[in-house]
Amino acid sequence: MSKPVSSSSPTTGAFFAQAAISFGSAVLAVGLGVAFLPVDPWIRAFLGVAMLYAITSAFTLAKVVRDRQEDSYLLSRVDQARLDKLLAGHDPFKEPA
Repeated sequence: MSKPVSSSSPTTGAFFAQAAISFGSAVLAVGLGVAFLPVDPWIRAFLGVAMLYAITSAFTLAKVVRDRQEDSYLLSRVDQARLDKLLAGHDPFKEPA
């Protein structure tokens, strides 16, 4: 039988912290940039909403990509299990009936 393979590699706490800090600093920098633009408030509001829309779209895209990857991994595991069952039941030295 084949050895089970993990579908995802575990991330370290340091990598998670780096990603969270990077995301927070990027959102803060863009938010401050939009807040202090020398433009009318309605333009500032539009840019703020556009920034939030881009962020939520990025999260949605990341989730969809992850879900598709997990689905393909699950289908691969089912196919592998079927093949293992077929090979386990096959005896090459058995005479055909």
